Amino acid sequence: MKPRLTIDRLIEEAGEFCKEVSRMSHEAIRGVTDGKSVGDYFEKLFKKRIAEKFDVIMSSSTKGIDFPAPDVNTDIKVTSIRQPQSSAPFRSFRQKVYGLGYNILLFVYEKDDTREHNVVFLHARFIPKERTGDFITTRGIKRILEENGNIDDVKAFIVERIPYIDEMELENLAREILRNPPLIGYLTISQALQWRIQYSRVVNKNLEGVIQII
Repeated sequence: MKPRLTIDRLIEEAGEFCKEVSRMSHEAIRGVTDGKSVGDYFEKLFKKRIAEKFDVIMSSSTKGIDFPAPDVNTDIKVTSIRQPQSSAPFRSFRQKVYGLGYNILLFVYEKDDTREHNVVFLHARFIPKERTGDFITTRGIKRILEENGNIDDVKAFIVERIPYIDEMELENLAREILRNPPLIGYLTISQALQWRIQYSRVVNKNLEGVIQII
C-alpha cells in the first residue's frame, strides 16, 4: 500500500522535484512563452509524481485546490521569477483578511530556452493558510487594534481596502476582526473578478511561518 500524503511529505517531495526537473531538458515547453502553459506543465508533472508515490486525493486545477484532503489542504502555484504572481478564485472579501482558506505550495522558476536545461527552479515555499491574507490589509488592521481602535475605525479601514463590500458583510467582518484579530498575511491580493496574487514578499524575505523549501 502507498503511504498517506502529509504536509511534511509534500514539502519533502517539492524539494526533490525542484532539484530533479532543474537538471532536465523540457522540450515540450521550449519556445512556449505563455506562463499559464508552463505552470500547467510543471503542475501536472508534480501531481503525477505525488500520485505515483502516495495515497492521495487530488482535484484538477479547474475544480478546486490540488490536494483538498483536510490534513493537507494545499494548492500548487507555479510562477516565473520575472513576475511571481497567480490568480485564485474569489470566494468572499473575508479572504483578504483571514487568508484564502488553504495552504499554498509555491514553485518559482527561471526559463531560458537557449540552455539545454531550459528551466531552473529558484525558489519553493510552503505558505500556511493563516498567512495567505493581504499584507497591507492585515498590517493596517493590526495597527488599528494596537491603537485601541473601535468597530467604526475597523469598518472605515476595510471600506478603504475593499470598497465593494456590502453593509452586512462589512458589519460581520468588522465584528469578527475585533473578536479574532488576523495574523499578518504575506501576499499582495488585488481585487478583480478573481483574486490576483503577487508573491514577491514571500520569495524575497525570510518570513515567520513560511517554509523555505529551496
